[in-house]
Amino acid sequence: MTAERPTFSILTPVYDPPLGALREMIDSVREQSFTDWQLVLVDDRSPDGGVRDALRAAAASDSRITVVEREANGGIVAASNDALARARGEFVVLIDHDDLIEPHALESVADVLGSAEDVDYLYTDEDKVDDEGRRYDTFRKPEWSPERLRSQMYTSHLSVLRTSLVREVGGFREGFEGSQDHDLVLRVTERARRVHHLPEVLYHWRAHPASTASEYQAKPYAWLAGQRAVQEHCDRVGITAEVELGPLPGTYRLQRRAAPGHRVSVVIPTNGSSGMVWGEWRAFVVECVRSFLKDPGDVAVEVVIVYDDGTPPAVLAELKELAGDDLVLVPFVGPFNFSKKCNEGYLASTGDVVAFLNDDLQIVSDRFLERLVAPLAEPDVGMTGARLLFADGTLQHGGHRYSRGDITHTHFGADASWGGHFSELVISRECSGVTAAAAALRREVFEEVGGFCEALPANFNDVDLSRKVGRSGHRMVWLPDATAYHFESRTRIPTVHDWEYRLITTRWDFAGDDRFMPTGPDLASAAN
Repeated sequence: MTAERPTFSILTPVYDPPLGALREMIDSVREQSFTDWQLVLVDDRSPDGGVRDALRAAAASDSRITVVEREANGGIVAASNDALARARGEFVVLIDHDDLIEPHALESVADVLGSAEDVDYLYTDEDKVDDEGRRYDTFRKPEWSPERLRSQMYTSHLSVLRTSLVREVGGFREGFEGSQDHDLVLRVTERARRVHHLPEVLYHWRAHPASTASEYQAKPYAWLAGQRAVQEHCDRVGITAEVELGPLPGTYRLQRRAAPGHRVSVVIPTNGSSGMVWGEWRAFVVECVRSFLKDPGDVAVEVVIVYDDGTPPAVLAELKELAGDDLVLVPFVGPFNFSKKCNEGYLASTGDVVAFLNDDLQIVSDRFLERLVAPLAEPDVGMTGARLLFADGTLQHGGHRYSRGDITHTHFGADASWGGHFSELVISRECSGVTAAAAALRREVFEEVGGFCEALPANFNDVDLSRKVGRSGHRMVWLPDATAYHFESRTRIPTVHDWEYRLITTRWDFAGDDRFMPTGPDLASAAN
């Protein structure tokens, strides 16, 4: 506990905003229920002389308002650093010159920071507000999600950072104009003791054609600056990746490379079944293996097939032809038990990373296995999951969501071309769990959590595994660029029994909101 409540310095670079919006922004600060604040307004030589008049009037009316008038226009980074130089508060708060905060915003933030002295960065939820004052497009954000921050500047507003740490990392950096906040938050969170998400909508972005609420369309240079910021972040923290612009404005893709020497054991339970897909007859497991061996990426592969007694010998022969000496055949005797099959496959494997795949997958991403396992090089990433599509191109798996008693697949059945709420279906991000139809773990993590629960032979075994991985303190990451088709309905009819639901909900609490997916409709069970 801190002895006193924190103090805040609000940093606001100003350049030629609409005067009405500027005054409303200042009023939203002056109306705060928490009164121990400093507002630093830096005019970056606005062409409209009325801006300086409005700032001078504000400073004259309130001693807590500091105005800096730059003699020459230097850009948002220079203006932001001028504001930072004048900051006296324990924390700096970033507010744009035409946006609004809730009257209790600083009070709510102070309540958190006053009881958690190790929080170095705090962010809140936000929405947009139009010129008529109508609020819309609410962004209820996930808990701290470092992978998502590399893929998208999701924390944005309201951002509250410990002043000493901001100065320690060098403040705002030239060359990152338009994404200077993203660059700063990446550097601060690399060193922060604790990051906290405050799940309240405390910030309202003003939406008009030139506002930051539409920044990447109005200012494409901001997107490129964000790409550079994420690339430099990856280089600093030791992530081997090339950062590319993502498929939607403001998003980024990390083209990761697996650590040298990885041996990936791919464990596939199967009964060797066949069926018709896209007008062609196929042995599912054969085509699954063929598809990921075509381009596994820069990893050594061991193929572990856990097969039932009735598996056709011709299927096993084809697998031997495909995988050669890298094939391990594990006979399985007994009634169907997906969990037991996976555990026995794991025991027969030798790789330092184990990937579990259903036999009815067809890989479509290049370097699929490398993409799936590369994030596991980060010690705190415990499990990764793939993006799975049904044969008709709709989404089957975008990560699990556990919320208020529901155990669901995120955006189950959505059109695969849809980007999701706030681009969440096109970016790598943390999630509460992933399906075992396509998941990877380091060997030691699988051992640490005890593998799959064999009391759950058909459904929810991946939910249980995910919960165990999360409880052990590891992150789980969903990867949109590791994509496969999943012909699930071709191999079995998914049926969830009451006893299975009772068992999983007895073992784990699903009463609260999901930590990482608080927005968006979800339509179906996350049964395997």
